[in-house]
Amino acid sequence: MILCFPEKLLVVTVATKDTDGFRRFMRSAKHFNYTVLGRSQKWNGGDYMSAPGGGQKVRLLKAALEKMKNADQIILFIDSYDVVFASSPKELLKKFQQSKHRVVFSSETLIWPDRHLEDKHPHVREGNRFLGSGGFIGYLPNIKEMVANWTGEDNESDQLFFTKIYIDPAKRKSINITLDSKCRLFQNLHGALDEVVLKFEDSRVRARNVLYDTLPVIIHGNGPTKLQINYLGNYIPNAWTFETGCTVCHEDLYSLKESEYPLVMIGIFIQQPTPFVTVFFERLLKLQYPKNRLKLFIYNQEAHHGPQVSSFQQNHGSLYQDIKVMGPKEEIDATADLCRNDKDCDYFFSLNIEVVLKNENTLKILIEQNLPIVAPMITRAGRLWSNFWGALSGDGYYARSEDYVDIVQGQRVGVWNVPYVSSVYLVKASLLRSALKDYELFNSPILDPDMAYCHNVRNKGIFMYVTNMHTFGRILSTENYQTTHLHNDLWQIFENPVLMLLAALPCPDVYWFPIFSDVACNHLVEEMEHYGKWSGGGNVDTRIQGGYENVPTIDIHMNQVNFEKEWQKFLLEYIAPITEKMYPGYYTKAQFDLAFVVRYKKDEQPSLKPHHDASTFTINIALNQVGLDYQGGGCRFLRYDCSVQAPRKGWALMHPGRLTHYHEGLPTTGGVRYIAVSFVDP
Repeated sequence: MILCFPEKLLVVTVATKDTDGFRRFMRSAKHFNYTVLGRSQKWNGGDYMSAPGGGQKVRLLKAALEKMKNADQIILFIDSYDVVFASSPKELLKKFQQSKHRVVFSSETLIWPDRHLEDKHPHVREGNRFLGSGGFIGYLPNIKEMVANWTGEDNESDQLFFTKIYIDPAKRKSINITLDSKCRLFQNLHGALDEVVLKFEDSRVRARNVLYDTLPVIIHGNGPTKLQINYLGNYIPNAWTFETGCTVCHEDLYSLKESEYPLVMIGIFIQQPTPFVTVFFERLLKLQYPKNRLKLFIYNQEAHHGPQVSSFQQNHGSLYQDIKVMGPKEEIDATADLCRNDKDCDYFFSLNIEVVLKNENTLKILIEQNLPIVAPMITRAGRLWSNFWGALSGDGYYARSEDYVDIVQGQRVGVWNVPYVSSVYLVKASLLRSALKDYELFNSPILDPDMAYCHNVRNKGIFMYVTNMHTFGRILSTENYQTTHLHNDLWQIFENPVLMLLAALPCPDVYWFPIFSDVACNHLVEEMEHYGKWSGGGNVDTRIQGGYENVPTIDIHMNQVNFEKEWQKFLLEYIAPITEKMYPGYYTKAQFDLAFVVRYKKDEQPSLKPHHDASTFTINIALNQVGLDYQGGGCRFLRYDCSVQAPRKGWALMHPGRLTHYHEGLPTTGGVRYIAVSFVDP
């Protein structure tokens, strides 16, 4: 019978900085009630991620053990920045005692730092053969004996020191050392990534070694596996489970007080021609955060958007504590310096112009998370593209993590430690003045600015997070944005579609629903007036087949302004789904011969006589506002004696064209009225 006494176990680690990794380690230790003794000193142990080092850990361990006298004391010596506990002290002690040795080291598949010592390692019947110094457990007297002869420098190799003890048969026997070859206690990830998977069980998550079918108690992201331990730490031991969702997302939150809002510097980046810039600034104005606690700088590399930036600065700049516009000749790293060098700046909020930030509370939500760097998850309509990467490839580019699709699609909701964020994220200014103060964050000879930024952040051991706990918005595609039209945003229906479904029934089989924004309506009218070639309103019309129009209007056809492909896309993507919902059993391909914008004026053509449309169904979209832009107008369906006399701007009327819905255009009595008409499925 094996007796386990968790009170005899003491965890010893060396923590020279209170890093994100150390806080994660302590959170997992606290979850299982481990007793942890840490030593906080400046690190002198070298950069042992890329070269041998870590001797300072042995020196500090030796000093700590000298004060301990209890021979029954069990010591777990473990790294902390890249380690999480997956189970309890009771399980750890049980597995340790089952080893029937006084000291058990973690094991590795790879030998390091001296491969010439390979032949001197004892062979094992099954499992890993080589010692890993990042974790070991043993009785106090045995560990004291093991480190007693350490006289090395702080930057010498602890791995080599312990390896030489282990491969010496006499010392190995005297101290009674063995390796945890099958990873029952310790799982080192370096060289074993393909062996380790997540195991979800009963509101808890473990790492399972599929090669040896074991459940390690301690998971160590040693060497170049920091991103993998970050991924596993999103779940282990119970950070996120299928039963509970995220269990840590509401811990350590920052409480925003209205009288003490932090000062946020918002950096707005315009790096290429982008659609809907005017709408971007309208959304910025609606951001729910005191404007006197916001400083703006706009980094504009695109001359095309200069007028929009100037208009915003002139009309609204006085609302903010400060606003600064930077041109393409200035370095992008200067943007971070503005916050870094401003003693009042508490946060730096980076926001690319192509981000459609629809959640007005985004900034508050991110600040409340109280994380070093956190991004709101945004996606691209109809695609799996987002502003974060779940993993990296071997050369540092995008790779898809196992959970990426579930996170993007909202099947897993939480706050996720990820290796890359872009487009929109919040950074604590204290980081820019401390861990990141010496960096040119965005500069790299081989990486683009976002990748360089994330690379530099990762190298400092700083965690980046993305949250999908709220719906924040989306990101626009800029790949095929052209600037050759008066209103270029109208041509974005292929690249950046948005769908709205909300319908009313003002008359029998007549449906009324919003479809265009005010801006879209304005742009379509202005585009037509800019083209200017309105028809004369006569029966002879060479633009249509046969050259004769029975019910003529003063109009411009979509194909005259080269907009017919975009209009076809609009009908197919937006109108067809509504048609099929409202007229069950009818399926449309959204074909049309005639699609046009009509202009009604009191002294030009104020109304339209009763008629049927040459269509299966007709779409009629009001492009301006009754009472403000014109008086009168509307549509009357004679069979039902039913009129829509106050059509709302941006709303569409959809009705059958032939047989039943004989209708007329009611007189426009003042101003100018515009409507967009489509005869669908002629």
